[in-house]
Amino acid sequence: MSVLPKQVAGTELSSDQTQYLDGFFSGMRNRGLTFLDSEPEAGPSPKAKKKKITPEETIKQSGNPFDAITSLRSNAKSDQAPEKEDIFRYKWNGLFWLAPVHEGYMCRLRIPGGVVTSSQFRELADISDDIASGFLQLTTRNNIQIRIVQPKNTPELLRRIQDCGLHSRGAGADNLRNFTSNPTSGFDPHELIDVLPFVQELAHLVVNGGEFYDLPRKFNISFDGGGLVGVAEDTNDIGMRAVIKDGEVHFRILLGGVTGHGEFAEDSGFLCRPEDVVDVCIALTRVWIQNGSRDSRGKARMIYLIKEWGYEKYMEETQKLLGYSLLPFVESDLEPHLKPDEPHPQVGPYPQKQKGLNYLGVYVPVGILQSEEARAISDVAEKFGSGELRLTIFQNVIIPNIPDDRMEEAKTALKDAGLGYEASFIRGGAAACTGNQYCKFAGADTKSHTIQLVEYLEERVTLDQPINIHTTGCPHSCAQHYIGDLGLLACKVKVDGTEDPVEGYHVFVGGGFGADKKRLGRQLIKSVPAGPELHQKIESLLKVYLEGRQSRESFLDFTSRHSIEDLESMLAA
Repeated sequence: MSVLPKQVAGTELSSDQTQYLDGFFSGMRNRGLTFLDSEPEAGPSPKAKKKKITPEETIKQSGNPFDAITSLRSNAKSDQAPEKEDIFRYKWNGLFWLAPVHEGYMCRLRIPGGVVTSSQFRELADISDDIASGFLQLTTRNNIQIRIVQPKNTPELLRRIQDCGLHSRGAGADNLRNFTSNPTSGFDPHELIDVLPFVQELAHLVVNGGEFYDLPRKFNISFDGGGLVGVAEDTNDIGMRAVIKDGEVHFRILLGGVTGHGEFAEDSGFLCRPEDVVDVCIALTRVWIQNGSRDSRGKARMIYLIKEWGYEKYMEETQKLLGYSLLPFVESDLEPHLKPDEPHPQVGPYPQKQKGLNYLGVYVPVGILQSEEARAISDVAEKFGSGELRLTIFQNVIIPNIPDDRMEEAKTALKDAGLGYEASFIRGGAAACTGNQYCKFAGADTKSHTIQLVEYLEERVTLDQPINIHTTGCPHSCAQHYIGDLGLLACKVKVDGTEDPVEGYHVFVGGGFGADKKRLGRQLIKSVPAGPELHQKIESLLKVYLEGRQSRESFLDFTSRHSIEDLESMLAA
């Protein structure tokens, strides 16, 4: 304001008033403020449109899900089922309500890298006998689940798990799931690097870091050190695969795997040094936390952010958080890593890198281990090994550190307990999800059907090459049917003469995982009832393979070089 007013509301200003206003406006000008271009006061601004979020995000915003432990204890006192929103919250403590299949909980643990002691294994068996169903379920993430736990027993369950040095914190819902690694890490003579220290460091950071318990949805991380027993790292959101460049070990960064959505983790274009791998995993996860979709559960996986951004932008944002650059590479920069192509190396005896010691893979049919069997395995590990056990993604158990001169005794002890360490080329690679005996999403009794199929095929077909059979009960694909040589996806089938549809399967062929075998299975057979008809069709398929293959060609290679139409014609003939 350059000219002072001489009057206000028709009244002349006195000299004192004029002097006061002159000083006031001079002070305003000295502060860089002016009323010369001021706009009339606007009316109330419209409210900003509230961003849409999913109901699950609303539940998380209403309070920390870990605080629901108070209501969990209240439910226990009255032995009550959880309320709808608490069903979601309790997953933060690894508790999954099984209704309508069962009125009880499943508890999923967190066992980074699948490393468990014999005493812990025995205590889990005791817990299952005391307050659950009397068996342990081995999962496809180096992990263990306990079923069925009544509401009244949940505080005791969580307390006993913690007391033996394990936990279930963040084992479900929108959290980082169990970190997987080669079950032979540290003693595999073919590995490039022992990845277990990285898994344990990452697990420690995540368990103690609050930021990692509010992801847009679940998130999987896996480490492959190049050992004999694979870990399917390329089916994870983040897969760290050990490679050699210029004579030194690095980790190849794979991103975006979720095979239930038909996606493998693909190369990010960068390598990282082993000493940086945990920091890189944290930065990659933080980018996802900050930018992943929270308005669509269907799009709330890393791969959809990558599809929107591209790998280049995702890695740019990751390196900003890291504060340093990662190492770009091309395939020709990497040196080959040669190792024997052993059939189902998770089952049976194998030498370790430590001279005079061996590991023994125990076959567990589709991952169901009775409590007394778990105790027997613990006894063998303590008597003949070092008291350590390793869990595999193939739903088996490995006992390491057995001396050469004790191996036969260990085998005999397992046999005496009714356990096996041998498996046919059909049986050794069979895995199945929980199925409708315990899961409300499953459309069939996957575990029973898989065992029946294996027994049928073993009587009628002799293979000299291993196959993997992956049976899953729904499109969530917990048993990853897309990466099996044979993948079975449960469905309902209408059969003539029956009023209600029966349990059946779609059959996929030619799936694989890992650096040299990465392929998504293709659907070959649609909607076939479980039982004799399914058995006969797969028997015919395996016989077509044996008759039409080239030399000792694998089933994966045989099906990959034929179109689905060709395979259909061969079956029809």
